[in-house]
Amino acid sequence: MIGGSCAEGFSRVREEFERNFADRGEVGASVCVMIDGEPVVDLWGGVADRETGRPWEQDTASVIFSCTKGATALCAHVLASRGQLDLAAPVARYWPEFGQSGKEDITVGMLLTHQSGLPVISTPLPDCAFFDWDRMIAALEVEKPAWEPGSRHGYHALTFGWLVGELVRRVSGRSLGEFFQQEVAEPLGLDFWIGCPEEVEPRLAPMIFPEPREGDEPSLFMTMAATKPESIPGQIFANSGGYMLPGPTGFDSREAHAAEIGAAGGISNARGLAGMYAPLACGGGLAGVELVDRRALTRMTTTMSAGHDETLLIGSRFSAGFFRSIDNRHRPYGLRDSVILSQDAFGHPGFGGSIGFASPADRMSFGYTMNNMGPGTLLNERGQSLVDAVYRSLGYTDDSAELWC
Repeated sequence: MIGGSCAEGFSRVREEFERNFADRGEVGASVCVMIDGEPVVDLWGGVADRETGRPWEQDTASVIFSCTKGATALCAHVLASRGQLDLAAPVARYWPEFGQSGKEDITVGMLLTHQSGLPVISTPLPDCAFFDWDRMIAALEVEKPAWEPGSRHGYHALTFGWLVGELVRRVSGRSLGEFFQQEVAEPLGLDFWIGCPEEVEPRLAPMIFPEPREGDEPSLFMTMAATKPESIPGQIFANSGGYMLPGPTGFDSREAHAAEIGAAGGISNARGLAGMYAPLACGGGLAGVELVDRRALTRMTTTMSAGHDETLLIGSRFSAGFFRSIDNRHRPYGLRDSVILSQDAFGHPGFGGSIGFASPADRMSFGYTMNNMGPGTLLNERGQSLVDAVYRSLGYTDDSAELWC
């Protein structure tokens, strides 16, 4: 049932991976851990497609939802490291049409730290709108911020991809998907796409929308999404042109896979996620591929917005484009979504429980993907148990201080 390899000293990770299938409802999944860019854990197993019984193979990939944001943010940092994009500059310097409706002073950095006040699009979107880049850009150009930009933060669950991706397109002259493929995925040899080629489609694992199980704790975010369509969580699902729901225009359609949806539509697996973060865990470059400079790494590892999240409705912490360790485990029922990492770590979880991140202090990168989506909005017990096993394998002993140490 389990394929791949696990180096001596990381047996805890394999044990938790197996336990996910035996006790925690895993259907198909992959996990990868790299040290200095070399895999010490590379495991996969289970069923990729429940309808056909097709097994999850070494090259199986799937939608990774918001893990895609890490790739999109990385593209912006690549341009900044080359001196082509200034994070302190107004977005309108590069994208003049953006500078209207109260957005004139929004900076590039505010987009990356979820402070721009554009967590949703208020104009009703037709079916398949997410597959039309120009339509989404036009909608964002006239959108008014939901709060004074820079005054607070709220996770830009879907808009992040077009906001940051359009900057990448304006500055580089290439679409977000093209830039990522040419500057990151191909040089590193990754199975990772923002806009998936049709020939890859046969090896994709269909996603299984989260089904409530006894003992699951519904997050306030998901409760609001289901009961209050006018709320920010509600608009994220209800005004997505059908993308955030299973069905013919949803995230698992061929059209969705082919579209460049930079906040939620990436296609990859654990090896692709760990491979993308490997250079960032090793100083910004690896094996002759130099992605970003030290200034970019400082921005990735420094918390720039924190506190109550206007979208997720919990406490959250962001660097420039990435999640930091978040511990809400002791908060009231419905507000406990967390992702527990080490002090220096940065990365991005995805809807359903996938995650990719880098831990520069350990020169370690990590990826986990699955097809059976779990509850909540950040990590659930399957992903967090794997992360915990990695840190224990590296000699960390305590996660009670809001992070692993």
